[in-house]
Amino acid sequence: MPYVNIRVTNEGVTPAQKLELIEGATDLLSRVLNKDPATTFVIIDEVETDNWGVNRENVTTLRARQAAAKKAKA
Repeated sequence: MPYVNIRVTNEGVTPAQKLELIEGATDLLSRVLNKDPATTFVIIDEVETDNWGVNRENVTTLRARQAAAKKAKA
């Protein structure tokens, strides 16, 4: 009974994209490990960008810095 937990930032992942992730993870486990899709569980957690860190900063700060850099180039 496989359990897959996918965590993404809450930046507009659509229901269609979530379904594609669920289908893809299920198909991968079925194909590679011969797991039964009927007993494969896929959970998608959306995390606030304040709670997701990379390279010593949270994603909220990172996105703001990227937007400011992009605006400065324009």
